[in-house]
Parts: sequence; C-alpha cells; structure tokens
Amino acid sequence: MDSSSIIHKTAADLRLAPNLADYDAERRRFSWDAVSREFAYQPGGGLNIAWQAVDRHVWGGLRDKPAFRFLKPGRPGQVFSYGEMAGLTNRFCNVLRGLGVGKGERLFILANRIPELYIAALGSLKNGTVVSPLFSAFGPEPLATRINLGEGIVLVTTDSLYERKVAKWRGRMPSLKHILLVAEEGGTTNVPGTLDLASLMAQASEICELTPTTGEDMALLHFTSGTTGTPKGAVHVHGAAATHWATGHYALDLHAEDIFWCTADPGWVTGTSYGIIAPLLHGVTSIVDGGEFDAERWYGILQEEAVSVWYTAPTAIRMLMKAGGEIVKKYEFPRLRFVASVGEPLNPEAVWWGKQVLGLPIHDNWWQTETGGIMIANTPAFDIKPGSMGRPLPGIEAAIVQRQENGTVQVIDEPNREGELALKAGWPSMFRAYLHNEERYRTCFAGDWYLTGDLAQRDAEGYYWFVGRADDVIKSAGHLIGPFEVESALMEHPAVAEAGVIGKPDPTVGEVVKAFVSLKNGFEPSEALRMELLGHARKRLGAAIAPKEIDFLIQLPRTRSGKIMRRLLKARELGLPEGDTSTLEGGA
Repeated sequence: MDSSSIIHKTAADLRLAPNLADYDAERRRFSWDAVSREFAYQPGGGLNIAWQAVDRHVWGGLRDKPAFRFLKPGRPGQVFSYGEMAGLTNRFCNVLRGLGVGKGERLFILANRIPELYIAALGSLKNGTVVSPLFSAFGPEPLATRINLGEGIVLVTTDSLYERKVAKWRGRMPSLKHILLVAEEGGTTNVPGTLDLASLMAQASEICELTPTTGEDMALLHFTSGTTGTPKGAVHVHGAAATHWATGHYALDLHAEDIFWCTADPGWVTGTSYGIIAPLLHGVTSIVDGGEFDAERWYGILQEEAVSVWYTAPTAIRMLMKAGGEIVKKYEFPRLRFVASVGEPLNPEAVWWGKQVLGLPIHDNWWQTETGGIMIANTPAFDIKPGSMGRPLPGIEAAIVQRQENGTVQVIDEPNREGELALKAGWPSMFRAYLHNEERYRTCFAGDWYLTGDLAQRDAEGYYWFVGRADDVIKSAGHLIGPFEVESALMEHPAVAEAGVIGKPDPTVGEVVKAFVSLKNGFEPSEALRMELLGHARKRLGAAIAPKEIDFLIQLPRTRSGKIMRRLLKARELGLPEGDTSTLEGGA
C-alpha cells in the first residue's frame, strides 16, 4: 500500500491520552483475569451485568451523574442519573418477581428507544431473567417467530406497537404469559389481557436483593438471520461484561468524562452491547436519540450535547455524505474526539470524508452477533489504513485459515493471502450456543477456532481486510472477487451513494459481476451514466473484476443494522425465494 493512502496519527490528533498507546506491550501483558478485577465485589458474589453497570457506580460516588440523556424531536429531553437508574431497575426487578418471573426465563422488549426499554433490560438482568430486545420495525410474523423460538414469558411493549403488531398474533405465542404496556403519547394501557407497566412500577419497591448470577449464567439472547431458514438465537452470558468493558476501554477509548452517543437501536446487538452495557460499565453519560435519521438534526446533537465519542454505522455515514458538506459548516464539534463505525465494512472514501469534513477520520471495527463485542478495530493512537477493519484487540487472537476436508483448519501464515477469518475461542462474550440448535453451533468451531464465515486477508503489519462473506464471494473465470472491493470502487464515483454487488450465473465464466447502485442527489439514472460507471470500474479494477452489468435502484435493501442485503439482491435478480426478510430496513 502506498504510504500516502495511510492516515498517519500524531500526538496532535489525540485530545486525550489514549487507553491503548503501546499495542504490542498491551497485548503481551493483557489478561481477562485482570479485566475482571475492574468489577466491584457485588452482594452475594458472582457477576451480574446490570449491577456492575449501574449500582457499582452508585456505591462508587456517581449517584448523581447522568447515565442517560434521552432525546426526542419536539419534546424536552429526559435525564436519568445512575442513582435513578438503580432505583428504577430495582423496581422493575421487583415487578417481575411479583409476576412470578424468575431466573433463566426470557423477557422480550419491543419498543422504540424510550427509557422503559433500558430500565426493563437492566431490571431483568438483576432478576436473572434473560433479555432479548427486538426491532420495533419488525412485523408480526418475525416477532412471533423469535418469541416462540426464545420461549418468551414476558413482553414489554407500547400500546401502539401492541395494537399494530402483537394483538392479533398473541394466540400464536403460547409461551407468552405477561404483556407489560407503556402508554405512548396520547395512548392508553387500558387494554384487556395486558398490564400497565407504570402502575406496577409505582407499586414496586426500590429495594431489591440481587438474584445470584455467575459469569456463565445466560443473560442475553440476540437473534441473527441466516441466508435460509429460521433466525438463530445466539446465547450470551453475564461474563460478557468483561468484553464489553475491555472493548469500551480499548476500541472506543472511553474516559470518565466522555459524552457517548451510540446511534444503534438495541434491537441490534450493537445497541445493547454499546448502547447500554459498555458505556454504563465505564460510568459515562450516554445520549439516546428517539428520532429518525436527519442529517441536520444529527449534527445538532453532536454540537448541542457536546458528544465526545460517537459510534455509528456506515449507512448513516453514507447518508451524511449524501446530504452534502454545506450542512455541517453550520455546526461546531469542539468536544468530538473519536468517531467509530460498525455494521459492514467502511469504504475508504467514508474514512477520508470524516477527516476532511469532521476533522476526524472514521475508525472502522469488526465483530458479529456471535462474538458479543468488538474483536478487531482501528483504535485512536494508531495509523489507519482506510478500508481495513484494523487489528485484533488485546485478549483476541485472530488468524486467516483454510478449512480442510477432515473438519480441521490450516492457519495461513503468509500475509495478503485470502482465507476465512477465525478467532481463538475463549473470550468472555463469545456466544455459548445457538438456542435449541446445538448441531449448527458445533459447525462454527474447528478445534479451538471459531470460524466466522467471513473471508479476509491480513497484511504484513497485522491489519485485517474484509473480503466478503463466504457465501458472497463471486467466482468468475477462476478469479475470486470480493463484493466489497467492487462496491468501494463504484462509490469513489461522485454520482454513487451506495453500491451492492452480486455474482450472476454465467454459462461461460461461472459468474459475472453485477452491481446495483443508488445515486446521490442531483444525479439521475441514464444509459450514459451506466456506461460511465462501467468504464470507471473497469479502469479501477481491471476487466476481470469490474462489473459487467449495472442496475439503478432508488434504495438498496439493507438490514436495520445497516448491512446491504446482497443475498436479497441476488434472490430478486434470479427470481429465487427471498428467505428471511424480517431484518430488512423498512420491511414488514
């Protein structure tokens, strides 16, 4: 790589001394046992995510410090201190006990980013009840599928969402015993067969004896969709808190006085791990925005809330890019010191855009629902190679491997060789099971290695580069083509807002590359522009890799976590079944 394409960091780029300053030394001395000593001894012993995230800080002198600032367009914000969160989560814990809901039983939450979502999640964990947040945009069928798979006992939701998405399907969810309703503005909880959460909370005590939990007790259930079949429920435990703390420390560089904004919905694992747990473990104040995306509003939040650390998604960054650079000139962000992104690979253009427009490069990182926390990251103190996911964090051992016919893997030691990204099993937030699917879980491991299903390369300096999902890679005339590389090249064209690339079957070469693009404001689809984009890609990538076909779409199908659904593009192109579309942005 040409050194001019690297973003070199200097001391002037760091407004605070970074938590990870000497990469090699920190990796050598790191131990998960040392991380566990960051947690206070809790009543009754053991480990409980919620107590460590909230009550530990109350005992440690942060009772009056804001834990959350909830924002909603057109309404006054709400601030909850750590002391208030401790009391409210204790009340919710007692509500569950009053209903006879106990340790290990499953509670689902279907709500927008309202305070009750966060209170219910943490209060459930105090009770030893397993929490599974759901996207509020899910339709009735995917909601019922997940609640049934998880054998949900309790559902916390709003009156509006219940009426629209649950009421007519309740008979199809036989495990569901209790529905706790929150009244939306102008709404009512006087609904037969449900309970008013506010009334139950008012009657409950703020004094709550913590349910004993160990680090291996089940805490969270996150569903992840495969290309076919039903969603998989990834099981995570209370001990995952160690990874949440360590990654908040190293990858997000959280310091005590930070104002942190994670834009992810808790219905996506990022919104739980980093929208709830990690910032609370560090005792920082989190911003929670209940509004829809709006470029001007988001810039306003960064300015008015004095956000210092911002964790968002490539989709949001591309939408800000699409909105243009004039809007941002109205705002100033003197406190903003670190910006990170996750959800899908961040194109190099977006990394440089951050540096040019925000004054800060965007730091990409990589992890999965199954890993429970950030595994590989670009961190504040180190140079960025735009397009790279960064390097493994302390405590994480990664490798590029090749699967063997006998079920083992061969580690590829040479740099710049493509293979499957694998992680040495054993980090605290590693998923412990796919619920009721032990066989599928076993196939994710080969010996000590967790096989991610992502194809990647590692360069000579130890930076990892995403190539594509194993089932996304295009094979054309003997070439293995990663969609991300083609998408990145297309996005360098000034007309392209987003790009999604698939392999289209071809009788001669196996597959040809086909691209789907959405355009930036001010550009219109035309045959001339199509030819220009084909020429641009051919020039950048060469004839073997460049797309042979390009279609224009108003918007590409994406999951609500921001990933372009290439498999859905392919299914629609080839007239195949679309499979599970419950995570489709704007879908049913």
